[in-house]
Amino acid sequence: MKITGTSLVLLFVAAALPVRGAAPDRPAPTNTAAASKPAFKASDLFGNKIVAKGKGVEVTRGQLDDEVIRLKSQAAARNQNIPPEQMGQMERQILEQLIQVQLLQAKATEADKATGKALAEKRLAEATTRLGSEEALNRQLKLMGATREEVLAKWTESATAETVLKRDLKVDVTDADAKKYFDDNPARFEEPEMVRASHILLMTTDPKTNTELTDEQKAAKRKQMEGLLKRARAGEDFAKLAKEYSEDPSSKDKGGEYKFPRNQMVPEFEAAAFSLATNQVSDIVTTRFGYHIIKLSEKIPAKKVDYDKAASDIKEGLTQQALQKQFPDYLAKLKTEAGVEILDEKLKAQELPDPSRQPAGGPPVKSGTK
Repeated sequence: MKITGTSLVLLFVAAALPVRGAAPDRPAPTNTAAASKPAFKASDLFGNKIVAKGKGVEVTRGQLDDEVIRLKSQAAARNQNIPPEQMGQMERQILEQLIQVQLLQAKATEADKATGKALAEKRLAEATTRLGSEEALNRQLKLMGATREEVLAKWTESATAETVLKRDLKVDVTDADAKKYFDDNPARFEEPEMVRASHILLMTTDPKTNTELTDEQKAAKRKQMEGLLKRARAGEDFAKLAKEYSEDPSSKDKGGEYKFPRNQMVPEFEAAAFSLATNQVSDIVTTRFGYHIIKLSEKIPAKKVDYDKAASDIKEGLTQQALQKQFPDYLAKLKTEAGVEILDEKLKAQELPDPSRQPAGGPPVKSGTK
């Protein structure tokens, strides 16, 4: 996991919730022990000294450590590890983001807070929809060691800070700005050929230890999959079979369904899915995750995304781009006015990435655009 440029607000690093189910090349782990929330807070053991302060700002060691633990839990939920040599820089970035949010919260009006809460609730609803169900959302939250209330509170805090930024920096992206970007960047709005397919997965690793099953256990899984294949080809409801038997926690609640272009899944899975005819069920496909059977529901030809569907994402992306450009000077001014000091010498010595050296690129756009 590489540490990159500073985010505008904590939402984008320490409170981020994956909003798409893990695809078969990135399955969500079922080993909750690695990502579960500790039964104690770091401050219970090591005290809770203040590591940064200023007018309206106070960040304690406990607050910082809790966010570090949260981020490490989220990384574990994605089968990622944060290299030890990056921990110091990561802690400094999280500290900066905690300071940012506090500075912006201090400037928030009641209207800003109401807007932030509504935006956070909307984003959580979108996350639930994209994950497929409340149950799937709760499973992801458990893997992250967080509760729905904690995530909503974090997102509300961050969305409120974002609202203050938009107001103070007077960013106003017009429909004409969005249309110009759309017209000037046609390649970014080409949607590749895609398929909508469902699968059933029987894993060949132990979900608790992530170790390979024995040959005998694999043979039993293979035999079970052969039985499921016969039932699927005999006409049983594939989605129902996936919900009952699939061991892919990210898709089973959606009947095993994914929608994806080429170069997103592992090669064996992708090749099988794109080779099927509509409503055809594949043979057993073996990948590093286990045994799959796949049913193709739809082949979606390549096309250009309509402007009306892309407009909202473009405006949001251009807004974020404009905020990012103005943010460093704005933040420096707020920190100076508040007299913010970092009191922990190790954190103070950590260098932050220079935002001006980050790649420019275009505004972020959602699925269906490049």
